[in-house]
Amino acid sequence: MKNAMKSATMLVCLLLLAGQGLVWGAAKPQKSAPAVNLNTVSRDFIMPAMPSPSARPNPRLPKLGRDRYGMPFYHPSQMNRVVRTTAYTHSELDHVSYGARNAIGTQLKYTNQVRSAAADWSVYPLGTRFMIKGEPYVYVVDDYGSALVGTGTIDIYHPSKDLMRKWGVRVVEIKVLRWGSSQLSMKMLADRTRYRHCAKMQAALREQSRHRRALR
Repeated sequence: MKNAMKSATMLVCLLLLAGQGLVWGAAKPQKSAPAVNLNTVSRDFIMPAMPSPSARPNPRLPKLGRDRYGMPFYHPSQMNRVVRTTAYTHSELDHVSYGARNAIGTQLKYTNQVRSAAADWSVYPLGTRFMIKGEPYVYVVDDYGSALVGTGTIDIYHPSKDLMRKWGVRVVEIKVLRWGSSQLSMKMLADRTRYRHCAKMQAALREQSRHRRALR
């Protein structure tokens, strides 16, 4: 009787231990993978890949000159291009009054899926979407900055100064997925021309519009 009770007790203990995965050879319980929300705020970025020679300006297209950093302006038909990028964050002194808001008044994005970028809207109009070679994110131009006007530089938004410094200044290859709207850019800038950089973008966009009409 005592032996039977000991056997039963040992069997119960073994079953409990097996359930916790503590018995040698016992199958450990499978942990379900946590759900990933692609729209949650990311805490880092994947390092971009090196630009490829094929992303240089196509010699068969018209040459459009270079900006003050020596970077070429690309013909709009060339979607893959090499660009200079910088980084900014909403806690910098020149942006702190706006908070984490972009030039159109919506939230700056830094998720695992979509991220915000600033540019000269006469080069990359509002709403332009692009990807950086080697990264999985889609960037959308929803902001601008006075230092960007007259250049092909794109400013990448980061939610902290540490990430901003980690990005620094990088020359990367981008692929334009979809051009933004010059008309919407001009509309947004119309009541901001008292600011010099906004007036410059507005004037450049109007000149481009006149040029397109003349070619029709």
